[in-house]
Amino acid sequence: MASSPTPPQDKIQSPTTLSDAASSKSFSSAEKQTLNKNPSPDSAEAEAIRTRILEDQAEYRSAQKPTTNLSSLWTRAKDTRKLDEIATQPCVFDDPNLAPYFAPTEKYENRHRFDPSFKWTWREEIPLVKRIDWKVTAWSCIAFFALDLDRSNISQANTDNFLDDLGLDTNDYNLGQTVFRVSFLLAELPSQLVSKKLGPDRWIPAQMILWSLVSAAQFWLKGRGSFLATRALIGMLQGGFIPDTILYMSYFFKGSELPFRLALFWMANRLTDVISPLLAYGLLRLRGYHGYEGWRWLFLLEGILTLVIGIWSVFAMVPSPTQTKAPWRKNGWFTEREEKIMVNRILRDDPSKSDMHNRQAITFKLLWESLCDYDLWPIYIIGLTFSIPAGPPDNYLTLTLRQLGFDTFDSNLLSIPCQVACTVNMLLITYLSEKFNQRALMGVAMQLWLLPCVLALYLLPTGTNRWAAYALVTVLLSYPSTHPLQVGWCSRNSNTVRTRTVSAALYNMAVQINSIIGSNIYRRDDRPEYRRGNRTLVGIASMNIVIYLLVKTYYVWRNKKRDEKWDGMTLEERRQYLDATEDKGSKRLDFRFAH
Repeated sequence: MASSPTPPQDKIQSPTTLSDAASSKSFSSAEKQTLNKNPSPDSAEAEAIRTRILEDQAEYRSAQKPTTNLSSLWTRAKDTRKLDEIATQPCVFDDPNLAPYFAPTEKYENRHRFDPSFKWTWREEIPLVKRIDWKVTAWSCIAFFALDLDRSNISQANTDNFLDDLGLDTNDYNLGQTVFRVSFLLAELPSQLVSKKLGPDRWIPAQMILWSLVSAAQFWLKGRGSFLATRALIGMLQGGFIPDTILYMSYFFKGSELPFRLALFWMANRLTDVISPLLAYGLLRLRGYHGYEGWRWLFLLEGILTLVIGIWSVFAMVPSPTQTKAPWRKNGWFTEREEKIMVNRILRDDPSKSDMHNRQAITFKLLWESLCDYDLWPIYIIGLTFSIPAGPPDNYLTLTLRQLGFDTFDSNLLSIPCQVACTVNMLLITYLSEKFNQRALMGVAMQLWLLPCVLALYLLPTGTNRWAAYALVTVLLSYPSTHPLQVGWCSRNSNTVRTRTVSAALYNMAVQINSIIGSNIYRRDDRPEYRRGNRTLVGIASMNIVIYLLVKTYYVWRNKKRDEKWDGMTLEERRQYLDATEDKGSKRLDFRFAH
């Protein structure tokens, strides 16, 4: 079932039974009189009322656009008058004839809190979501900070003569980054399958502890072999962390809420690129301390920091909204009523989230079905190329600044402004994507930002003033990244837990291939202007605009074809379809793709 957007406030008290419907303002006087007579459930009158309810709910879904739920982050005083209104959203569970087809499986870990007749107010929901943000979103941001600190601090090490100290050159650096990304990519899907079996709350902290130990061990690097070995190990241990975390967050947030939380998640990634240079500014000054280079202390001390975060995560994570108690957390996070709100708000938004247990393994058959879901392939294709135009300039930012004549410490500090701007633009474009219910067009907007910048970089004359060159690279790398909204887009179009599990890994694998391609565009024989590489980036940015438009066209076409079939069916034919169909997930005729 596709997730339903928030209905108008004057219609949110959707009837859960025919008798409840009598109080609805949307019914005529004649209909209310019929309802007050309590017609037999099998009567024509009752059937007409049920049909009317379904039509109203369909109107809610089609007329209203999903919006990013920011109410959990702040509540303005002028909105407080709405807090006592019913927050329970209309969905298929309101119809007794449809509800059985969407009921949670017996294995679903939160089934004991599912109640289709349960209602609650905004005054209860908003503070609850705010608390989830502090416990889940905030944790995810700190965890991502730990991941990015250990995978990207090599950029700061480069400013401290890292390559020269180990006897490496640019091509060795490119190979190391490629080895890291290939290892990261190959570990994505296996890690996600392990996470689905063991639970993200167990697997993610284990990953973090292991990769932080390898990261700290880079203090003892000796040459090309040890450099490549640690790159491979860190990639293997970090691979899967991102889709694992996305799956974990999907247990707590609705489809319309998740993209903005993912933007905050990736904001942590960008803020790491702000904090890491500041840390490096101090740590690299330890060069010569006990006879060791500064970059060795950078790897060791930042590895210890991320180890602490990994150990903290063991105690900070929980399996699900109803499994929050532990020996160190005897009262759990929520009361029984709060657990019911958590579970029912999620399932009324997306009933497909209850079709598996959170520690139920993905079988080979389910894995194959998810891999063959070709309707998600367009998003994977986007993932292959969308950020390549920004990749090489970003990877080589500190090296480029050194080549422009800036010293080690200035190079680290000058890399900060574009990361801050990119973070702000990423949050903005993610918010706008949900506000206007557009994803592909936001991708086009990102490419229209990048295209003139990489074109200018290609045409930039040799000997240009270093501050002018720096300004151009800063504008380019301030681009509004669509990565978070595309992760949410992929999750929304999956429509089953098993597909959501696999698709998150496959999309991120595509992004890693994207990074591998990008890390090999700038070559040693093309330096220092990288004319050939920048010409390639111009071509890819132009191609990406076409890809986004084609993907949008595809999903519009798929929805139109389904509308034709579904609208041509009677209510009874729809029920027969739901009763007999073997279609699953996004293959269902009643599901519509976001685009």
